[in-house]
Amino acid sequence: MSFEFAPTQEQVEMLKMVRKFVKKEIIPVRAYYDEEEEFPWPVFQKMAEIGVLCMSGPESISGYPWDNLTRCLVMEELARGCGGIATTPMANILASEPIEIAGTAEQKKWWFSGLCLKGEMGAYCVTEPGAGSDVAGLSSSVRREGNHYVLNGTKCFISNGGVASKYVVLARLNKSAGAKGLTFFLVDRHWDGVSHGKKEKKMGNRASDTSEVIFTDVKVPEEYLLGEEGGGFKIAMNAFNMSRPVIGAMAVGVSQFAMETARDYARERKQFGTPIANMQAVQFMLAEMDMRIEAARLLYQKAAWMLDKGLEVVRNSALAKCFGADMAQRVTSDAVQILGGYGYTREYPLEKAMRDAKLLQIVEGTSQIQKMIIAREILK
Repeated sequence: MSFEFAPTQEQVEMLKMVRKFVKKEIIPVRAYYDEEEEFPWPVFQKMAEIGVLCMSGPESISGYPWDNLTRCLVMEELARGCGGIATTPMANILASEPIEIAGTAEQKKWWFSGLCLKGEMGAYCVTEPGAGSDVAGLSSSVRREGNHYVLNGTKCFISNGGVASKYVVLARLNKSAGAKGLTFFLVDRHWDGVSHGKKEKKMGNRASDTSEVIFTDVKVPEEYLLGEEGGGFKIAMNAFNMSRPVIGAMAVGVSQFAMETARDYARERKQFGTPIANMQAVQFMLAEMDMRIEAARLLYQKAAWMLDKGLEVVRNSALAKCFGADMAQRVTSDAVQILGGYGYTREYPLEKAMRDAKLLQIVEGTSQIQKMIIAREILK
């Protein structure tokens, strides 16, 4: 099997545009939004204008039906500018994937018209206080009453949770059916019974919104059932297969920024009468960063390419996410080490990159869960 990851001319032009946007609109404000823990609405309004806030949807409603590889390439560039700000379009991608997988034409129009035409946010409501990586263990419930469903439950650690206009929600319809009792529903923020709990104060990714979303006797019309009753677990797993290469791409972006910052500093910083870039210990650290980043980049690109070809991708998506996330934590830590005391201070943005990178080992299935998935696949 031959692999072709070279970007097309269209992708090259897109990435040039995104890099220009990152340089002009994200880098100058990333420290402010991280420090203030404020959601950067002005940045996202501009992001929506260039088409990278919503990277999905039918062309008939001005959507952007990009392939998985293009999405990942764009997300690498956004995360290179700021991992926290990049988390919001990533959350839009994740929330949109169940609709891409199982949505009807009417449901896609309802969902993507808001995200693509109005710059709205979507949120993927699965995680609960007692159910994170164990999706089958969630307890949010839904029951059918006539031509609608009644939804109850609390979701936590929801990216875009407090700012989203639309939610895709996984709940238990049949308590005795295990994973087969889970079902997805589409929910509007403004429906009666939808409310928000606390906004989390986080170590990193402070420019993104992570909040509780609470559903109390929410009446969901039957036309907002996504897929089939009992089909939610399969949709969720397919969505994760699509989103995990995106996390791998974000890991590469954050790490590329960290490595370049450490490289530039090493060229200028002198110790014992010479730039520290001339010291073999520092050279080896930079070389190892570059090797790990390039390996992670190839892993996410291969997984995205396989998705676009319709190939089985469970193992490769987990590889891309796990290796990339663990790599980012190692590379950002080593970059801080090269800068020494300066790297530990907020004078340089490396400490922020290190904080942002940590989330990637946790979100959408921890690194340990990814290793379980990989082991299961190779032991089949």
